Amino acid sequence: MAASFAEGRPSRRILLKVSGEGFSREGETSLDTEQARLLAEQLKTLTHQGVEVACVIGGGNILRGGQAKQYGLARATADYMGMLATVINGLALCDALEAFGQPARVMSAIDVHKVCEPFIRRRAIRHLEKGRVVILVGGLGSPFFTTDTTAAQRGAELDCDLLMKLTMVDGVYDRDPKKHEDAVLFKDLTYEQVLQRQLRVMDQTAFAMCRENDLPIVVFNMHEPEGVVRVAQGERVGTLIQG
Repeated sequence: MAASFAEGRPSRRILLKVSGEGFSREGETSLDTEQARLLAEQLKTLTHQGVEVACVIGGGNILRGGQAKQYGLARATADYMGMLATVINGLALCDALEAFGQPARVMSAIDVHKVCEPFIRRRAIRHLEKGRVVILVGGLGSPFFTTDTTAAQRGAELDCDLLMKLTMVDGVYDRDPKKHEDAVLFKDLTYEQVLQRQLRVMDQTAFAMCRENDLPIVVFNMHEPEGVVRVAQGERVGTLIQG
């Protein structure tokens, strides 16, 4: 079971959830390798500090299941296409890490053995213990599950002590900050407060899994300078949610 986040105390093993939008330029649907490089630089710093890093990668910059109707696709088909999109992003991040001399492994929940290892829990843990960044792609391998749910599942499964959710806003607000200038940013929330206020942190399945496994969540802007490193070191950035 995950330990509570303690300010000033570095994390031991983290699960980083990066949306597909984090791999593209704002407003574009493409792959921006520069964004992958910037993230890779932070992850290399963390591993050199002794933090074990696993990443769940989204594919929304290429295609997401929610766009099924827009493209005239069955939802299951669109979800599988989205899973394959995460593989593309994961390979880009792996290549960026290796360009920095940081060992990494891409592990997939769907069978693409030509380019990825299959996800096997014990093997993933062994990679983490050896200082390799583990990049988790292919979602959970089944349609109708989001990458948020994948992040919660893998975070619990790999015994991570913190789930970082990188977003395009500075944390969790009481309302959409893009639509309301007076939106209030929360610094601290409990699981119960999130439920009571009906705040949209992640989908219900993912949030319930974090709550049941006492896995703290930090939500922050992926463009926050050195944000990933600072949070892993115990610095308060964005919004912290825990019991």
